[in-house]
Amino acid sequence: MSQQDDSRFSRRDVVQAGLLAGVGAALPASLFAADRGLQLITKAIPSTGEKIPVIGIGTNRFGDIDVNTVRDLLKRMNELGGTVIDTAGRYTGSEERIGVALKDLNLRSRMFLVSKMNSVGAVNDPPRPPGEGRLPPDPVSGIDSFNRSLQRLQTDKIDLMMAHWLSSVDTLMPLLIDLKKAGKVRYIGITTITPQQHPRIADYMRKYPVDFVQVDYALDNRSAETEVFKVARQKKIAISVAQPFGGADSPLFAAARNRKLPDWAAEFGIASWGQFFLKYVASHPAVTCVAPGITKLSHLEDNLAAGRGRLPNAATRKKMEAFWEGKA
Repeated sequence: MSQQDDSRFSRRDVVQAGLLAGVGAALPASLFAADRGLQLITKAIPSTGEKIPVIGIGTNRFGDIDVNTVRDLLKRMNELGGTVIDTAGRYTGSEERIGVALKDLNLRSRMFLVSKMNSVGAVNDPPRPPGEGRLPPDPVSGIDSFNRSLQRLQTDKIDLMMAHWLSSVDTLMPLLIDLKKAGKVRYIGITTITPQQHPRIADYMRKYPVDFVQVDYALDNRSAETEVFKVARQKKIAISVAQPFGGADSPLFAAARNRKLPDWAAEFGIASWGQFFLKYVASHPAVTCVAPGITKLSHLEDNLAAGRGRLPNAATRKKMEAFWEGKA
């Protein structure tokens, strides 16, 4: 999942530069969203019709914060109507902290819990550009990996379990299908965050009975629209979006540092660049949910505010693209 804390110019930099629009920008996100009674936006999972909030959270950096902070984040998430928690066995410390926090808060039954697993020897694929790290292979795989996730998360069922990276798909898909049949998982899926792999994941979407795919998609990275989103709509597969802020280093925040939100953004309850980027992503008809990475309460509140009110329509999406590209 994307991690806005990693951007060269963070969300905090943008706020301090005075680039947020209107008086609402100086207020906590909750004051212009949930606490003002704006309606929670949900979308249906195509394979069943079950509705989930369009904005969730990514937890790839939960290993960097203590369990008390995780507990505070999940408590506030619940208060604001959020339910989708995206984690993975490879997110060091994430599953463990989530499991403890949900048990302490007695919130497991209210959350839509997503995790991922790899096959033995699977690595980030394709190779990362220079400067981007590669996670080492996971020594635990298959049913052992799944049971490890259950133990860490302190649950007996996972709502959505995904094959993490395409190098794991062929090996793990028979297991995922069996786990779903056995009622151990409710939905199954596959992931990639690499545009070059979009044709390959589209092929897997045609081949396997998946309920979800997770792909990278953002205002400055719309390649998933070309094939992945089209296949998703044809096959009734839900799209979970990773990296909605433009990649692992959140380049959209850096690019927004010297820009002011358009006045018309307020019509959609958009009070920050983060909400602008998230509402754009969530408004695509093929997208079911978006899970931006968070470690801070202020980011959580700002992100979840994007999941209330209303989403831009097709004409406004074009307007957002033109504005961002300097054409309007």
